[in-house]
Amino acid sequence: MRHAMKPHCPNVLEKTLGCMLRQTVGLALTFASFMSLSSIVYALPGAGPGGDMLAFQKPALFNPFPDVGFDQRLNEQLPLDLAFTDETGKAVQLRDYFGEKPVILSLAYYDCSMLCTLVLNGLVRTLRTLAFSAGTEFNVLTVSFDAREKSPLAAEKRKTYLEAYNRPGTDAGWHFLTGDEAAIQQLTKAVGFRYSYDQASNQFAHASGIMVLTPQGRLSHYFFGVEYSPRDVRLGLVEASAGKIGSAVDQILLLCFHYDPAAGKYGLLILRIVQISGFLTMLALGTYVLTMLRRERKLQAGGPTPAFSTGRS
Repeated sequence: MRHAMKPHCPNVLEKTLGCMLRQTVGLALTFASFMSLSSIVYALPGAGPGGDMLAFQKPALFNPFPDVGFDQRLNEQLPLDLAFTDETGKAVQLRDYFGEKPVILSLAYYDCSMLCTLVLNGLVRTLRTLAFSAGTEFNVLTVSFDAREKSPLAAEKRKTYLEAYNRPGTDAGWHFLTGDEAAIQQLTKAVGFRYSYDQASNQFAHASGIMVLTPQGRLSHYFFGVEYSPRDVRLGLVEASAGKIGSAVDQILLLCFHYDPAAGKYGLLILRIVQISGFLTMLALGTYVLTMLRRERKLQAGGPTPAFSTGRS
């Protein structure tokens, strides 16, 4: 005699595990959603390697650290007369690095082993993928916002990152500067870089990102975080140079992509693409109609087509 199979009834342990799994998945999705909305990375003193802890924040939506962040100063002029010291110990002014080429500016204190290193590592990875070269199409300027740091430390950092860049002929295109507190404050205020020093941990809380400036020293683009899209940086340099560098392809891409200051990146312009597609469609249709009209006129000018007869005369 066959016994009917009893339906499986999950026990208490299985129910508990299933509930925990659903909660874990829900938390993971919530965290992923939060991370996807974040666009600026912050370093907070007190935890992690070098005393820094990473935190993520979306500009204009949620800012738990009001003294730390980026206030975009797009199209504002940098004070090019500010005096700093380069990696060799030579007194320089910001204007020494402007005039002919766009400039990528990064702010990082050299003794930072966490976020500043991530910023510079992300920058050098992007630079290595670009066909443009530092010193040829653009310059790179890294400035320490810690007035206690001096040129020997800047020289060490420069050597490290030029070796990582590993592109011959670019030594003159990337400089590492140090300066006094007054010059640093004026520079960081001009670019909207807000940071805070924590006396107890001897660390800085600061945001992460790079800036692109025009050859005249005007702020053109901000790119946030620690990873920078090579396409965005390239287009930013092309725009900042007013088309003096780049190719025809870059100009076409700039018709389809638009820099979004809030997101700090380039986005696809769907409306512009529709407009261009419509124009190309009308151009193709017009060309076809014109070709057909010319063919018809040629046939009419040649007279009627003779009829052929198969009968005998």
